[in-house]
Amino acid sequence: MNPFEMVVMIVAIVTLGSIIRGKTHGKFGKRYQANMADQIENKQLRSEIKELKDRIAVLERLATDTHSAAALDREIDKLR
Repeated sequence: MNPFEMVVMIVAIVTLGSIIRGKTHGKFGKRYQANMADQIENKQLRSEIKELKDRIAVLERLATDTHSAAALDREIDKLR
């Protein structure tokens, strides 16, 4: 095999390898991007759920806490 044929073979092998790699990474790249989008959405949803749980806890405390409401009423009456 002369040097020219060897160079052509190396170029052909590298080209075929890059084509195959591009096709396989293209599929994996799309999956990776979809997975990242799902992770971002999950993080946002978890944050929103945490905020809603905090708000529910405050509302439950306000609804069930009768002592502070009575004390607040007494304080307002004292100020009059």
